Amino acid sequence: MASVAVMMADPKQSEERLKHESVTPPEEIDKGSMCDEIVGSSGALQKVLSLMSKVAPTDATVLVTGETGTGKELVARAIHRQSRRSSRAFVSVNCAAIPRDLIASELFGHEKGSFTGAMQRRLGRFELAEGGTIFLDEVGELPMVTQIALLRVLQEHEFERVGGTRSIQTNVRVIAATNRNLQAAIAAGAFRSDLFYRLNVFPIDVPPLRERREDIPVLVEYFVDHCARKVRKNIQGITKESLDLLRSYPWPGNIRELQNVIERSVIMCETEDFSVDKTWLAQQRLATEQKIPLDLSENLATQEKEMIEVALRESAGRVFGPSGAATKLGIARSTLESKIRLLKISKNSFKDFAETIPRRSCLEPVQ
Repeated sequence: MASVAVMMADPKQSEERLKHESVTPPEEIDKGSMCDEIVGSSGALQKVLSLMSKVAPTDATVLVTGETGTGKELVARAIHRQSRRSSRAFVSVNCAAIPRDLIASELFGHEKGSFTGAMQRRLGRFELAEGGTIFLDEVGELPMVTQIALLRVLQEHEFERVGGTRSIQTNVRVIAATNRNLQAAIAAGAFRSDLFYRLNVFPIDVPPLRERREDIPVLVEYFVDHCARKVRKNIQGITKESLDLLRSYPWPGNIRELQNVIERSVIMCETEDFSVDKTWLAQQRLATEQKIPLDLSENLATQEKEMIEVALRESAGRVFGPSGAATKLGIARSTLESKIRLLKISKNSFKDFAETIPRRSCLEPVQ
């Protein structure tokens, strides 16, 4: 039997608060008529649902991790829906979709005249979520300055609008999500470790679809029914061949990809039996198989470059010696010199570099 968590939100609270401010409510706030569902009965999903039910009644900060398309926002909405804050606003922010120089204004608001184009005061997402929940998707993409401001919110429950001079108290529950390895980002100097510890109070890892294949039949049935009603088609059944095909596919795009394939198939379907053209999945699998080695190679090279740059920064550009980058990384000088040339890293840019605040060594394990 499928376990279903239904998530909806009511925009009335945000609208009441907006009456006294001249602002435009963000599109991401409380998608009023939208009904999202988590569907499945696999052991992997049941574990997630169990964690959600335990943390929802509390005000604990939650960090939701998982691959793209696994439904991290649905988890956040479900937690909000089951919490004491369910009657208040649920505000969703995609941190990667907002320009880096505007993210602070989006989150914390700004005062009139605080920068060019700021013609009036604007409430930030934290103020709009007052008493409710704010969901920070792709939190690993936040610039360092904004990470510091977010840390202050989590520690002191206060912030300042951009261009403001007074602190604003806030009562908002924070749920964050990312598909990045934040500990690797910490080692590379791209994410603050103290912010990670504040966000990671209650971690929930959402499994990829390939690890919950037993949920595929009920998901297929759910999406077929949903899409058929949307396009006004009468689909009565699903062919065994198509179901077997959908079960065997690796789904690199997870549930989002499954939903897209189902919707396309429903639109193309001309009978009462739902079927999938196997050439569609074959083409997508081929494209994925061709892309994975390249992406993996690029990701590894990027992480390696970041670690070397952190070591060079800590050693002020010195490659060898007791405090040199090679010693910090635990590799031979010749090996490091070779990697620096291969990755096109400029050693000179790190010479005479001294940080005012000591950094964690790139080899020091995260506690």
